[in-house]
Amino acid sequence: MRVVVVGSNGQLGSDLVKAFALGHEVIGLTHRQIEVADKNSCSVICELKPDVVINTAAFHKTDACEDEPIRAFQVNALGARFVAEACLEAGACVCYISTDYVFDGLKGEPYGELDEPNPVNTYGVSKLAGEYFTKMNPRHYVFRLASLFGAAGSSGKRGNFVESVVGRAMRGEELSVVDDMYMSPTYTVDAAAAIKSILESRLPYGVYHVVNDGFCSWHQFAEEAVNLLGLGVEVKRVKAAQLGSRARRPPFSALRSVKLPFRLRGWRDALKAYLVEKGYLKP
Repeated sequence: MRVVVVGSNGQLGSDLVKAFALGHEVIGLTHRQIEVADKNSCSVICELKPDVVINTAAFHKTDACEDEPIRAFQVNALGARFVAEACLEAGACVCYISTDYVFDGLKGEPYGELDEPNPVNTYGVSKLAGEYFTKMNPRHYVFRLASLFGAAGSSGKRGNFVESVVGRAMRGEELSVVDDMYMSPTYTVDAAAAIKSILESRLPYGVYHVVNDGFCSWHQFAEEAVNLLGLGVEVKRVKAAQLGSRARRPPFSALRSVKLPFRLRGWRDALKAYLVEKGYLKP
């Protein structure tokens, strides 16, 4: 396959490039090479004649989306439409990276692909709109991921949650993490491998949840990272309401898949593998 990865230098995009480089032709497009919110810029997709395009571009700073809703919809919704239309013209399959934030978090247990979305913030609404626009191309996959951590870090968030926790713990700084928000931590290496497997196996088009197995609170996630490194730093508990965030967040947005024929490894094993990859732990 000739695979184009939009956002190839991002946290997920960089691991997608590595994964598909084994056995396929991969073309990475950074923000300098394509602006998904500009329809004319997306014409580069047609020029490349891909079989598959994976669109990882996103404006994903949740609070900032509340302040800049137009930008959120330009990137996450219209951007998805322009990429899907370019893929349709090129005869290519389009893959859109979506989020657990399309759900309201009130179910109290992990969401499957058949559960009805009901986003509670601008980011979630814009990503759900992006899902619908992606479906304008009959040959589409929507991959919902959650709480990503990968070696490249998130450019929009200056690293990722794990790096923030580990860095502060190593400096002996106090750690206070919310214990009443639950999610599915997802290692980008595992997500990329799963997406590759889905495409190679030619699973039916549609929506798939691609997350590491299991779920936890942000506090449990931070505590696991600290304990794996033997740092002996206390991780204090705080409530989400104390953070004063501008955007509402779903209290329980964990995902599971009822459609995939395989399961990703558990989030604890994935976290340990990440810490090894980053050199914090020995293999």
